[in-house]
Amino acid sequence: MAVNEIDDEAGFADLALGPELLKALSGLGYEEPTPIQREAIPPLLEGRDLLGQAATGTGKTAAFALPMLQRLHSGHPLGEEGGSVEPAGLVLVPTRELAVQVSEAMHRYGRDLGTRVLPIYGGQPIGRQLRALERGVDVVVATPGRALDHIGRGTLPLKSLRMVVLDEADEMLDMGFADDIEAILQDTPEQRQTVLFSATMPPRIDGIARRHLREPVRIRIEREAPAAGEAPLIRQSAYIVSRAYKPAALGRVLDVEAPTAAIVFCRTREEVDQLTETMNGRGYRAEALHGGMGQEQRDRVMSRLRSGTADLLVATDVAARGLDIEQLTHVINYDVPSAPESYVHRIGRVGRAGREGVAITLAEPREHRMLKTIERVTRSRIAVEKVPTVADLRARRLELTRAALQESLMEDGDLDRFRVVVETLADEFDLVAIALAAVKLAHESTGAAADEEEIPEIAPRAQRPERGPRDDRQGRDDRRGRRAGGPMSRVFVGAGRTAGVRPQDIVGAITGETRVSGREIGAIEIADRFTLVEIPDGAVDEVVAALRRTTIKGKRPIVRRDRDDAPRGRR
Repeated sequence: MAVNEIDDEAGFADLALGPELLKALSGLGYEEPTPIQREAIPPLLEGRDLLGQAATGTGKTAAFALPMLQRLHSGHPLGEEGGSVEPAGLVLVPTRELAVQVSEAMHRYGRDLGTRVLPIYGGQPIGRQLRALERGVDVVVATPGRALDHIGRGTLPLKSLRMVVLDEADEMLDMGFADDIEAILQDTPEQRQTVLFSATMPPRIDGIARRHLREPVRIRIEREAPAAGEAPLIRQSAYIVSRAYKPAALGRVLDVEAPTAAIVFCRTREEVDQLTETMNGRGYRAEALHGGMGQEQRDRVMSRLRSGTADLLVATDVAARGLDIEQLTHVINYDVPSAPESYVHRIGRVGRAGREGVAITLAEPREHRMLKTIERVTRSRIAVEKVPTVADLRARRLELTRAALQESLMEDGDLDRFRVVVETLADEFDLVAIALAAVKLAHESTGAAADEEEIPEIAPRAQRPERGPRDDRQGRDDRRGRRAGGPMSRVFVGAGRTAGVRPQDIVGAITGETRVSGREIGAIEIADRFTLVEIPDGAVDEVVAALRRTTIKGKRPIVRRDRDDAPRGRR
């Protein structure tokens, strides 16, 4: 495994980049290369294949774009009359948003070289892309599906390619583009230079590297650890909360954190739509983003977020991939991600380019073990904190009011026009009382007067007090009695196969919201439109009440004791 050793203090001028690129970087305000740029640019300029692992937001675009522009420029006159009309560089990316971002970045870097860069992706009129390809381009930045479409039409020739980049390769595989990538690479020239960047390195990435890269330089860049006494760029924390209280907990956390802009990740489209409606009902400016929306809808949502018209984006993983929102300060996992790699991608959307960010996870009690797995795999600590109380919320709101008043006092604005009000009241009231009344009005004008109910505190199962040997023995005896011959009753849940309900959904909802363990749950019968589940008779009321407060597959179904059922022993 080869890794280039580059001086940590090296600037862009020390990386053998051409004067046109150095001028463009200087004009953009780039001063020092990031670690991935210092490590990747020299071997890429030498024509080496490269396999790079680095988190989102570490400067990977410039790491491959600058060498690509320089190498292609040295091979033939880019953008000039008589130059090749066929692309010499191809960059494959997972999403439309990332295609646009990479294309814009390459255009800025290569402006003085006359580089012709074209993004091609689904959702854009194909006629415009066809005309641009016919006129001739130097670099194509494409999503795999649309690239294959053009290859099939014969409008994206690959025989002149000298360099191919797979950016965010793990995300492309997660989105089902593995076969498309293989088909595209099979059609490219054998002597091409191939670059693969990925935030994580699952076995499938290693497989692609073995098949398509030749003796690649391997680079792995960890996120820089904070210096002693300094806060990390991404503050990671989690709150343990039952599903029934998750919307309230999310609102409480948002109120206390007061993000400039935040993304809330959900698992399903239905959950995205439901949570967006709930948060708008609570007074937040929330927008939904998921795969069921058209490109025009997605563009409107992103425009609102970037303009500040909306400050909360509720999205699924797939829909949010490739987004780069400069004002984003918080990422919130409404559920614990099902894989550590998903967690890495989600939180990588904050803490970019030296900016600080916050990653928060709302975990149900049964998900605490997955949090520990994520900590182990990512080698980062996720602090489990208590959900803010009503008192915490009041204190935070008062602090925001104080900060707003302090800012107003420090500004050079005209306060004298209000002096007559104060002087008139001062004849009758104490100045401190006048100030208190003014602060009260300012505080209540923000809508901060409304209080909320307390959210029950739930300890993670791994942290709950240990039972003594006698308690454990008694508990085992009780459960054995219930499972072996104790009375069982059936609970009716108004959701079934049509809604995508699986046995694990039912078990998870019950064990996460009640004191019933998985061992105590009996037979589960899933029909098209409903589900019947056996529960110890003494726990039926608790289970029914809990399931009525929660959601299953993003919806809140009808839940009741089965009308045709009576308490009965197990046969």
